[in-house]
Amino acid sequence: MFKLKFISLFRLAIIGLALCGLTSCSKQAYVFTSFHEPANEGLRFLYSYDAYHWTDLNKTFLKPEIGTQKVMRDPSIVQGPDGTFHLVWTCSWKGDKGFGYASSKDLVTWSEQKFLPVMESEPKTVNVWAPEIFYDDEKNEFVIIWASTIPFRFAKGMEEEENNHRMYSITTKDFVTFSKPKLFLDPGFSVIDAVIVKRAAKDYVLVLKDNTRPNRNLKVAFGDDALGPYKNVSETFSPKLTEGPTVVKVKNDWLIYFDAYGQKIYSAYKTSDFKSFKDVTAEVSIPEGHKHGTIIKVKKKVIEGLKK
Repeated sequence: MFKLKFISLFRLAIIGLALCGLTSCSKQAYVFTSFHEPANEGLRFLYSYDAYHWTDLNKTFLKPEIGTQKVMRDPSIVQGPDGTFHLVWTCSWKGDKGFGYASSKDLVTWSEQKFLPVMESEPKTVNVWAPEIFYDDEKNEFVIIWASTIPFRFAKGMEEEENNHRMYSITTKDFVTFSKPKLFLDPGFSVIDAVIVKRAAKDYVLVLKDNTRPNRNLKVAFGDDALGPYKNVSETFSPKLTEGPTVVKVKNDWLIYFDAYGQKIYSAYKTSDFKSFKDVTAEVSIPEGHKHGTIIKVKKKVIEGLKK
């Protein structure tokens, strides 16, 4: 009798632990920035306690007010060492020489939106797409990278001159003063949607989209500094017609989420070394309508504040 009771309690404990991985029992939480097409409503959030199963908070937290088109696409976020969240986003398809920026202490109340005219010194710039923000804890500065096209500046493949992108970057410590924009990555082909991943000191991976026709798929490159140079660009690990990667570490693996728009699904691949990749799309759940952003780890109380 005692043995049977012990086994039953043990089973219940195991079930409870399993359920905790999907609920607020977990100490760790994750936020996924998001938007819905046509991107004029503003910033949305998904949340998760295991980085595999996501819930949409079903409301917007920041309505875009800047830029030619006043949209919010590709929202990218990072939390600084003082706890402040910093957000950047695409505010127009074409015509703008910069992107949007705002900050928050809790993801609910936001600062005044600013337009950062990072490409104003390049008057022929066609667009500024998908700014991605990263905190470099080795240099104590924020790095922002984005894709822009400057026609006839670089060699191109089958794409038009106005779709021949390269990656650029700026750095800042305080979002008041910024470095001059620099060419961040020219891999010899049109590239967009790059994201910086730190594995260890002086060990960085860049996940990027080869935007050339007919490729339009994801690859990785490697460097020993957040600002590069990034070398040894890999062969693709994703299907064609994929974009918007974001990366999060879960235990000993890295999950790479991306928009597989050619298949009309949201996908996830798992890797431990950025050399071999496993499709784990069947293991994740993403709410319908979600468009790509950035995943960050947060304290559980941040999720509780968003739910109010």
